[in-house]
Amino acid sequence: MSIQSAIAYSTTRKSAGTLDTTFAAHGKTQVYFADSLSSMANDVAIDAQGRLLVAAKVAMADGNRFGLARLLEDGSADLTFGKHGSVIGQFEAGFEAMGAKVLVMPDGNILLAGLHYENAHRTLPALALLDEHGRLVQGFGDNGRRVVRLPGGLSLGMRDVWLPPGVPGAEACAVDVQPDGRILILANHQFELADHVGLLIRLDVEGSLDCSFNGRGFVVVRHLLLNTWLSSLTMQRDGRILVGGSINFPEEGLLARYHPDGRLDDCFAVDGFMTFKAHGHGAQVSQVVQQDTGDILCVGCSHEPMHCLTFKMHSNGRPDNHCNGGHPQCLEIGRSGCQWNAAQLQPDGSLLTAGATIGGIEADFILGRYLPDGRPDRRFGAGYGHTRTRLGPSLDTATCVAVQADGNIVAGGYSLHGNYKAVVARFLG
Repeated sequence: MSIQSAIAYSTTRKSAGTLDTTFAAHGKTQVYFADSLSSMANDVAIDAQGRLLVAAKVAMADGNRFGLARLLEDGSADLTFGKHGSVIGQFEAGFEAMGAKVLVMPDGNILLAGLHYENAHRTLPALALLDEHGRLVQGFGDNGRRVVRLPGGLSLGMRDVWLPPGVPGAEACAVDVQPDGRILILANHQFELADHVGLLIRLDVEGSLDCSFNGRGFVVVRHLLLNTWLSSLTMQRDGRILVGGSINFPEEGLLARYHPDGRLDDCFAVDGFMTFKAHGHGAQVSQVVQQDTGDILCVGCSHEPMHCLTFKMHSNGRPDNHCNGGHPQCLEIGRSGCQWNAAQLQPDGSLLTAGATIGGIEADFILGRYLPDGRPDRRFGAGYGHTRTRLGPSLDTATCVAVQADGNIVAGGYSLHGNYKAVVARFLG
């Protein structure tokens, strides 16, 4: 049910952004992972047949696992995939894991990225490659899986045992694939005394470290010797690589751009880096996308207060002065804060955003849509440009968004009802 009134433009047409009650059970479905105690959906992708692939963190009786489920276009489980519609696994036997991102490869294989829990306090970025039936592709990595270890333990990150995915915290993962099949993946490393750096890593098509990238297979991303944290990775159409996140404390939003071979693109913004605050307040980037025009849009949240944030800039990293005067836009939804966790461009250049309000039972799915020029799309959400939807009796958080071929919007995340349950909901586009 929506807790925000949605006024239809006519008696026969519902407003864009409202639940599509023809999908699954009244617009939403719980993603099934056999024998799991709890689950959280972190990403959703759509394959060539219109099926939904859902990456998740799954809690089993003996610890956390990565989860990958496939749903049919109508939201029902695809029982031909894995076991009863899902795959539950580890990146290395005997260790816990979580699934964070999923990509459909050109050959139909499925690339799952996530975190390998090295111990109670440390994580490593990890990948699994599966075929269209959910079976590991043996020619990739170590029998279909690869945990990414760098010299000196550089790829070791901090495990966050308190905050679930979708809430700003220690655990982050992002992945993309270059046109030649080589894989880019992010990591974050903490040195002593809370000293953080980001890492951009490249693997070859078989999952091994590609030492032709920056001469050693990875780039340490750090700006002005400040604490640097990465959460987003985007391949531009020209092959250059955008990363986003935050620096410093209190946090400021961060973007940086690299050439395909790992060299810093010093023509981007100021010497390759762009940092910003949100009207004097802290900021954090969750995702970065590039428009067909080359312009760049980033989404995330401001801090103190915590509001949904969007920021539009030109391809050279300079703010677009025609959008909100060249400043980040902050949107307040709810009384306890809100944030955008994910974004996806639509074919017409509009930007869809998904996230959540914050604060226990006040936490709900939120969706937004912005016009190509960065302004809120008032045709979405009954004139507001955004919608807020409560799926269950307690905490609901949208972590990912995708668009189906008919223009309808699929958002994934989790809902708390006793335990966390991975959920997918569909909204009218």
